[in-house]
Amino acid sequence: MKYISTRGNAPILSFDEAMLTGLARDGGLYVPESVPTLSHADIAAMAGKSYEEIAFQVMRPFVGDTFTDAEFTDIISKAYANFGHSARAPMVQLDNNHFLLELFHGPTLAFKDFAMQLIGQLFQVALNRRGDRVTIVGATSGDTGSAAIEAFRGLDAVDVFILYPHGRVSEVQRRQMTTPTESNVHALAVDGTFDDCQSRLKDMFNDFEFRDGVKLAGVNSINWARVLA
Repeated sequence: MKYISTRGNAPILSFDEAMLTGLARDGGLYVPESVPTLSHADIAAMAGKSYEEIAFQVMRPFVGDTFTDAEFTDIISKAYANFGHSARAPMVQLDNNHFLLELFHGPTLAFKDFAMQLIGQLFQVALNRRGDRVTIVGATSGDTGSAAIEAFRGLDAVDVFILYPHGRVSEVQRRQMTTPTESNVHALAVDGTFDDCQSRLKDMFNDFEFRDGVKLAGVNSINWARVLA
């Protein structure tokens, strides 16, 4: 599986290269060169399988040969190991034909844990294989930052800097971002709005000298791996 920029003027990359690059150098977003599909039989066969098994089947075609089946299975297993429910996202029946999907069983109680916990493990394995280290920057209005810091705290191949608008996130989210003691995660309060944080983020990604110097990467929705997860 190869990844191309939506603007068509950036190098074609593998899954791990696109994941570690984030925003394409032509300002576009990296997306799959082609989109795999699942047959009705494939989808029907998922009934009764675990969340991890379904995640593997859905995401495996997008990963290509970046990871072996065994590696990807292990990555998925580690990603969801800290969730508070064995089903990860249990479906609770409230009434006849009325169901509720619970997405709050992750470490920060936000649905974004589903993506971030997986991305953390994907980054760790890909970077350790390369013997490399990257700097992740992100902007948040609350739950993305908490989930990102929780997912990457203590990982040895990543430094994380999350920008959030001062006084505009909940107290719970602020504490989730500012109380971890691991030296590789940092929460930075910005005197402004979320849009101001996002603007600073874009400026960093558009400064290619800075971007290359610190090996900048992103985990916001500009990153295809985040969308996939």
